[in-house]
Amino acid sequence: MRRLAGLLVVPLLLLTTAACGDDSGSDSAQMKNGAPAITKGASFGETPTLSKGKGTPPKELKVVTISEGTGQVLKKNDIAQVHYLGQVWDGKEPFDKSFGRPAPFDVTIGAGAVIKGWDQGLEGQKVGSRVELVIPPELGYGAQGSPPKIKGDATLVFVVDIVKGATVPASATGKEVAQENKDLPKVGTNTDGKEVSVTVPKDTAEPTKLVSDYVIEGDGPVVKDTDSVVVKFNGKTWKDDKSFESTYTSDQTVTWPLGELSVKGLKDGLVGKKAGSRILLVIPPDQGFGDKEQGTIPAKSTLVFSLDILTVM
Repeated sequence: MRRLAGLLVVPLLLLTTAACGDDSGSDSAQMKNGAPAITKGASFGETPTLSKGKGTPPKELKVVTISEGTGQVLKKNDIAQVHYLGQVWDGKEPFDKSFGRPAPFDVTIGAGAVIKGWDQGLEGQKVGSRVELVIPPELGYGAQGSPPKIKGDATLVFVVDIVKGATVPASATGKEVAQENKDLPKVGTNTDGKEVSVTVPKDTAEPTKLVSDYVIEGDGPVVKDTDSVVVKFNGKTWKDDKSFESTYTSDQTVTWPLGELSVKGLKDGLVGKKAGSRILLVIPPDQGFGDKEQGTIPAKSTLVFSLDILTVM
């Protein structure tokens, strides 16, 4: 099974090279501030095109602020939503871009989920800024590259628009809600950011309908089906009370654009709940993975989650 943390379409920066767009760069090899110049679409929000790099590329990360925003300054573990275009130093067209896609790309600053040049180059930038990153191989894809679009030892150039940003709390916080139904799993109420326990009752019939109950009720905005939510979770299968995935293992959050979730029960269980909350989510098979086995999750499994809705984007 693909991990729940990766149920969505993932662009190049996380795994592999995506198909490039139709835009092509200029042959003029024009440079500005030591980086390839933007030849079209220079303003924030516009799809840019880049010239080829001229001369020897810089050996260290170069960050050029094209236009500075007025939003929060991004720090480690903040979530940012960005649009980007990427091109190799001596290239004429992009190898990947998010401009023109329905939703921006989500990145957790400094979490190591993207190439190092992004983690280092975006930290300290303001939301609303357009920056250009020139990334040497050791902070990009190194000697191995990312075939077929990116050869080994390639210097990468990115134009990045920082659309949104959010500081993510370590845990849900708010009012504890009594867990009085003995036929439902019990969820831990610790708010220290550490693993949250989930205890499935023994010799109890599995629910046939979706359960989405507050364990801790926060005071954030109500989640809409068009939101992206930043979550932590501990997921188990009801039958064997066994954890199949927990974000606490890697101590990282996950961002889910709800419109792209493939598990119906996850989306339906989140919509209408308040950000900042912890919920118990019990998903019957017909709203989970049905009669299909998913890795360590057997077919026809009822799924049980402790799920912290840390923020919405």
